[in-house]
Amino acid sequence: MLKGSTLKALDVRIVQRYIESSCQHQIRPRNYINGIHRSYITFNDFRNKNRMYTKKELVGYSMEDMYSVVSDVSNYYKFVPYVTKSQVHSVDPGGGGFKADLIVGFPPLNEIYTSQVTLQPTRRVKSECHDGRLFNYLLNEWHFSPGLKDIPNSCVVDFRVAFQFKSLLHSNIANIFFDMICEQMENAFILEVNRRSGPPSIRSHVLKSRRS
Repeated sequence: MLKGSTLKALDVRIVQRYIESSCQHQIRPRNYINGIHRSYITFNDFRNKNRMYTKKELVGYSMEDMYSVVSDVSNYYKFVPYVTKSQVHSVDPGGGGFKADLIVGFPPLNEIYTSQVTLQPTRRVKSECHDGRLFNYLLNEWHFSPGLKDIPNSCVVDFRVAFQFKSLLHSNIANIFFDMICEQMENAFILEVNRRSGPPSIRSHVLKSRRS
């Protein structure tokens, strides 16, 4: 684990090396606790039932560390905001995935839905719902790829969530709090990795972010 002045000195070189290796990403630092984006709500937002949020980020944890937390769906209720129950069933004996029942509690919402979770160990976790009472569809996908060559405990996380609510009421509530909810949920996974694996090896840097 890197500490003190060594870690601070590495921060500048880390950003420079990753820019050189990717050649196309603009990197900015991220604050996990206070990094909620402020945005303006327009009239079109209230008519939009389709939402998508994507983020690509370099983090100071290994692919295995990130995967172990994101794939631990049965314990989501312990650390993911607004998830009040998470139960896994219909597990694929080959390890390819499972189904999960989740209850989302976000006043005035309190709804249950079932997701099909597909796993590719250490590399991908994909969760889909197409037949719930709450969503017309819900897609939540995480991809993990190697980070910096000389820092094994680092990886690049590609996170994407896309959904369409069936109810206009639910859609309007989500539109108002969309950025806050996405940021809080993503932060929760990082904080849980921190709790299980300890401090990150490097400071995280957002490579790309988009919402629509």
